[in-house]
Amino acid sequence: MQEEALLEMTGSVEQVIFRNEKNGYSILELSVSGELVTLVGTIPMVSVGEELHVMGNWVNNPTYGTQFKVEAFERSIPANSAAMLKYLSSGAVKGIGPGTAAKIVEMFGENTLQVLENEPERLCVIKGITRAKAQKLSNEFQKVHGIREIMLYLSSFGITPEEAVRVWKLFGPQSVDRIQEDPYCLCDDALDIGFQRADEVAAALERPQDDSCRIRAGIVYVLKHNTGNGHTCLPADKLVPLSARMLGVEPSLAAENLEALKAEGSVILAVFSNREYIFTPKLYRSEVYVAGRINMMMHYPAQPIIGIENYITGIEQEFQITYAERQKQAIREALSRGMLILTGGPGTGKTTTLNAIIRILEQKGEKVLLAAPTGRAAKRMSELTGEEAKTIHRLLEVEWNENDVPVFAKNEKNLLDCDALVIDELSMVDITVFDAVLRALPLGCRLILVGDCDQLPSVGAGNVLGDLIATNLLPVVQLNQIFRQSMQSLIVTNAHRIVSGQMPELNVHSSDFFFLTRRDPSEIASTIVELCDQRLPATYGFSPMTDIQVLCPGRKGELGTAEINRRLQAVLNPPDKKKNEITINGTLFREGDKVMQIKNDYNLAWTKFDGTGGEGVFNGDMGILCGIDRRASTMTVQMEDRIVLYDLESASELELAYAMTVHKSQGNEFAAVVMPMYPGPPQLYFRNLLYTAITRAKSLLILVGLPKTVQTMVENDKKTRRYTGLYYFLTGGAELAD
Repeated sequence: MQEEALLEMTGSVEQVIFRNEKNGYSILELSVSGELVTLVGTIPMVSVGEELHVMGNWVNNPTYGTQFKVEAFERSIPANSAAMLKYLSSGAVKGIGPGTAAKIVEMFGENTLQVLENEPERLCVIKGITRAKAQKLSNEFQKVHGIREIMLYLSSFGITPEEAVRVWKLFGPQSVDRIQEDPYCLCDDALDIGFQRADEVAAALERPQDDSCRIRAGIVYVLKHNTGNGHTCLPADKLVPLSARMLGVEPSLAAENLEALKAEGSVILAVFSNREYIFTPKLYRSEVYVAGRINMMMHYPAQPIIGIENYITGIEQEFQITYAERQKQAIREALSRGMLILTGGPGTGKTTTLNAIIRILEQKGEKVLLAAPTGRAAKRMSELTGEEAKTIHRLLEVEWNENDVPVFAKNEKNLLDCDALVIDELSMVDITVFDAVLRALPLGCRLILVGDCDQLPSVGAGNVLGDLIATNLLPVVQLNQIFRQSMQSLIVTNAHRIVSGQMPELNVHSSDFFFLTRRDPSEIASTIVELCDQRLPATYGFSPMTDIQVLCPGRKGELGTAEINRRLQAVLNPPDKKKNEITINGTLFREGDKVMQIKNDYNLAWTKFDGTGGEGVFNGDMGILCGIDRRASTMTVQMEDRIVLYDLESASELELAYAMTVHKSQGNEFAAVVMPMYPGPPQLYFRNLLYTAITRAKSLLILVGLPKTVQTMVENDKKTRRYTGLYYFLTGGAELAD
């Protein structure tokens, strides 16, 4: 199919209707031969009065009519006094408003911009402009035009305007020189451009394949890429051949450049069990800090509480309960040693034990804070304990530094105000988040960590819960007795059977766990849709939007999340003339859809029903798409008690959530879970994934498909290996290179 040719037009900017300062998405009115044309697209830092030459195509917006979607553009500095006045009056240069603009243009006419850029001292003849202010205005003008220069230069390499702005913020006026000297400077974490695209820029600049800058950047890229698989480090004997193969160079050359990276401190070497491991500095610092802080807490624990047995007896009498011996052991450890890892599967009494610990601490007058990795996990924690629980990010008060990078306000210099901290769902917590928690913890504070070591590990790098337990240094109590009331739940008993490597009972039809045999993917998908749309709402009164969740092992295929979401959307939220729709990155969104945030976005603004507001939406947060405003280029999503405002660019961080992967479901609990069971890749079809999925169901679980697939997953107990250093740093088994 032949590509549609781009149309071109030239005109002056009359009005900036909307602009997202973060990504440059704009809606402008352009005067073309006396006619006003509405432009939409990524057009950053354009101001009224500028002349634009734009390339793109006409699009028909069903609400707002014909618009010109800009694919590329060139800008010209205003050429006459009238255009310059309009340009400067628009606020294009920080510090110059309409009044000052009029005085400057009146004084210097068509030489105005030349004076601003090269002769700022001449501005001092204007009343109210000092030499210092004149220089500041000149710097602002040069900054604006410097950013434009780098945008123009990088656009030829396919670097977007938004990315070009980040390059300017990092490298300033030397941006072009830096890139020409070393294109791989674009791999810097602050730019989010990445190695592969930097490699394309380098190829366009005709840099050789064996360029040392390329090889070093490639090695760091492989190392960072593998953090996405959960590794905080890689063995050097794996990193070198992996990098050489990816770069298309000899392993000896990769090894030589790895030595250079170590020498300059771009990577860190540590030796565990006579094997060399390579870290990025950030993850190395996190694991070393966590190990050091944990060891310090073990040597200098919180003050033990006296009379623990009396407190336990009192709690038993108050709640008319008798704790099992392991529950009592957990309570004793938390209150006497100041630190505890409490683990165990469903129905083993973790919440009952935790509530006793919290109750006793509060009776002693200690201030207890509760936190969990996700919003839903925090809400569930609040419901089970009767205490307020926050997400870890909100507990640590996430905010942004001058480079728009998220940082935590709570840290070593601004500690949490508490005597005890309880963190639930620790299996989900990665090493950098755990590092941040420990940095904000007051000395002598109790730390109670709760999790299920049989669930999937964190999405981020590290194996915090597993490594802490493996050291045998910390007090760990694993609850393994299923209590009588939980024995009546087939969800609970089958979860424990799966963990122990036994087949779950699939033929019982009088409990909360059902297996529906279906033979082929199409039949399985149709049954899942019928369950969500008709059978479960009719039989149990469950809402498909708030109570029922489909969990899939993966994203692809007829039984992956993408296809199941499409089918469920068609029946649960069908097309309606009263509902606005929009397609973003190939996904159709419709008002009324169930959606989920798929990455942390610390800039997204939200407002609560009580009028209070804030910023920050996190990976896994779910809600209902309640509005699409094309004119304002915004979408609104209701997430619990918050209304979140998205621009159409940020909306690329949303997915339909009628179905989600098991990995994305971690930390959540749903009234009813439905899951397809059909053969798939071994790396997705394993025991811990099935266990995690089943334990997400609170009241009802339905598996649909082939019993053989269940058996395959139960028998596949191959846990994904994670290379981490925390265990060795904690146990003293790490040797650091000289």
